[in-house]
Amino acid sequence: MRVLVACEFSGIVREAFRALGCDAWSCDVLPSEHPYKGPHLEGDVRLWLEDNWDLMIAHPPCTDLAVSGARWFPAKRASGAQQRALAFVSELLSAPIPHICLENPVSVISSAIRKPDQIIQPWMFGHGEVKATCLWLKNLPHLKPTEIVEGRKPRVHHASPGPDRWKERSRTLPGIGQAMATQWTQYLNSL
Repeated sequence: MRVLVACEFSGIVREAFRALGCDAWSCDVLPSEHPYKGPHLEGDVRLWLEDNWDLMIAHPPCTDLAVSGARWFPAKRASGAQQRALAFVSELLSAPIPHICLENPVSVISSAIRKPDQIIQPWMFGHGEVKATCLWLKNLPHLKPTEIVEGRKPRVHHASPGPDRWKERSRTLPGIGQAMATQWTQYLNSL
């Protein structure tokens, strides 16, 4: 199975799929920060959308979309940044790939494009924290919780300010990546 993990520099989701024997590739404008540095496509993911993937997990940048930054929406609309971000999301959702998951926090995608198919939390997948994560799904089942834990800390929300804060906030937690890989690989292999 060929898997494209779009807009991922961490390698977390890619490596979860590779551990199950999938031909998984990450793609981002940034280089991969994973110790093995690959397989990773560096550049605009739109260059590779038509390369016969079976599944795409997409993590488009949320900077101009997330409602956590709503106070800046007027300026983002005026500059066209929000419209460009929504156009990119639309391109990803309409990519010629049979199975797609687009992941983003609570955002304007819900009102501008469509509501998410599922909202998950890290505490449903072994991480004791909160961060509502929306999933827009195409031909994929909902993720089932794998390990519900008691912790409910907003670690990402309280991350220290700094130049790399956005990187820490954008990484998919390993428990969620593992659930995506395990459940969706099983589902696609059963078709």
